[in-house]
Amino acid sequence: MNMDATPKGNRLHIALLGRTNVGKSSILNMITGQDIAITSPVAGTTTDVVEKAMELLPLGPVLFLDTAGLDDVSKLSSLRLKKTEKIFDRADVAILVTEPDFWGTYEEEVLAEMNRRKTPVIVAINKIDLHRPSGQFLRDVQAKTLHIIPVSTIDAQKRDSFLDILKRQLLEIVPNDFVQPPPLVGDLMPPGGLAVLVVPIDLQAPKGRLILPQVQTIRDALDNDAAVVIVKDRELPATLSLLKRTPDVVVCDSQAVLKVSADVSPEIPLTTFSILFARQKGDLVTAAEGAAHIEALQSGDRVLIAEACSHHPLQDDIGRVKIPRWLKQYVGGDIQTDVSAGRNYPDNLQDYKLIIHCGACMLTRREMLSRMQQAREAGVPITNYGLAISFTQGIVRRTLSPFPSALLAFDRKMKEHQLQ
Repeated sequence: MNMDATPKGNRLHIALLGRTNVGKSSILNMITGQDIAITSPVAGTTTDVVEKAMELLPLGPVLFLDTAGLDDVSKLSSLRLKKTEKIFDRADVAILVTEPDFWGTYEEEVLAEMNRRKTPVIVAINKIDLHRPSGQFLRDVQAKTLHIIPVSTIDAQKRDSFLDILKRQLLEIVPNDFVQPPPLVGDLMPPGGLAVLVVPIDLQAPKGRLILPQVQTIRDALDNDAAVVIVKDRELPATLSLLKRTPDVVVCDSQAVLKVSADVSPEIPLTTFSILFARQKGDLVTAAEGAAHIEALQSGDRVLIAEACSHHPLQDDIGRVKIPRWLKQYVGGDIQTDVSAGRNYPDNLQDYKLIIHCGACMLTRREMLSRMQQAREAGVPITNYGLAISFTQGIVRRTLSPFPSALLAFDRKMKEHQLQ
């Protein structure tokens, strides 16, 4: 997969924040070496979030998020600021842009919000060609953060120097889970291990390609020096009979998990692609506890189906049709399901008894963890597609067996519900 094709969810998200007309867009243009964002001395030129994906070596693929000014007072300011504030959930790192000898309420509020979220911040002091920052100002900012870069965006000759400092500071502060992301399947096998991936070819698989979770799982296994056998569910029994050794793990599409479970010997660890992503992108223990809450659902309860990407629903869509049907069958009554798609994570989470989230392959880990935190603050359990499907099919303990801590959390939560 080349740089341009790297999914947004696998990129380091870097937010450019600050007041209007401090030069956020100019800094983005300086970093990219292109006129990506429109710049103007007129305050409020950036009216929406501007996204720019690029390869920032040695960090790798990143996504810059250029935002509207936090002190925008125009007629559309409330809409702009609402979009800007949502960037707080997406940002892995924030670059707070300010001017020499100016640090006011807006800068302080942004820094406080980022600190609350434990999001690292670099302060870029722009426009030093107009005014050099005083020693006292630098000392005051250094007391707030050690990561400061003075810059003049009109000095093109200093671009390389600025980028060197930026890259060094980013390497110092990027989250550990970006430098060393949680594995998908590599740690479930020894070096030289064998994974069997069961991949149905259906309407959701693009012609001539596999879907993203399958591709990423293959790459993860290869990166961990393991071998991969890929097979459709119908050919699985014959393929297993041909193998000279027992697979270390079998991974399948969630919708085929019941059939695959019947075809795979109980002693072979089995899970689903969706559950692998629940671990890599979020918190599998929390998701396992959320799956147990399906046991407590009653007729008339509301459940939120949360999709991370927008797509054209198929006739038998997994999130909009199949999961709601399986929930109703399991509960034995009517369950009201609402769907949120893309970045539109609703504010009224407290209205739901359960959130069932997709695998989040298009979200960053920070975004998914932020969504899970919002659910916790609203007092609503959250799980994901793979776990919900396995639960309603009666085999969730089997698909959680490769993850002892998650299985323990699931069993503990199930006992709580059964005692109520």
